[in-house]
Amino acid sequence: MKRRLYFILPDTITAETVHNELLLSRIPETNMHVIAREDMDLSDLPKANLLQTSDVVHGAQLGFILGGFTGVLMGSLAAATGWLVEGLEVWSVSSLAIGGACLGAWASSMVAVNIPNTRLKPFQKAIESGQILFCIDLPPQQVETISDLVRRFHPEADMHDIEPTIPAFP
Repeated sequence: MKRRLYFILPDTITAETVHNELLLSRIPETNMHVIAREDMDLSDLPKANLLQTSDVVHGAQLGFILGGFTGVLMGSLAAATGWLVEGLEVWSVSSLAIGGACLGAWASSMVAVNIPNTRLKPFQKAIESGQILFCIDLPPQQVETISDLVRRFHPEADMHDIEPTIPAFP
């Protein structure tokens, strides 16, 4: 698992400098994400993608859980009322749970892709005022080193938060 650091930077020049320093510190560019107003030119900075700017991951997780629960509930109800073939109740309930989980994850992620990431809500005012949100995904052992590096060379950088865990798949 990784930790995500959030820094608010005043302008693109500072963001480019931080980006270059992190590259020199051997932080892969795929672990850096920049979020700014749409009218700002971010040139070579690594822009955040849909996984970072929308609530799609949270939506898929929630849909998976609720869909699986609904599948178990409906399968159990069907087994209790005798709608299922005798001897295949366990297999049927299991398949309905798996199918419900997959369908729930897909449907809720399709809805959540249009919802802004709730984790970024505290940073909206800064982004709208023209500042840049710089996110860095790091292994836990590098968090202190990198946050000290940014603070030492860029006192104007405002470290806001450390997200405790980042899912491994995005």
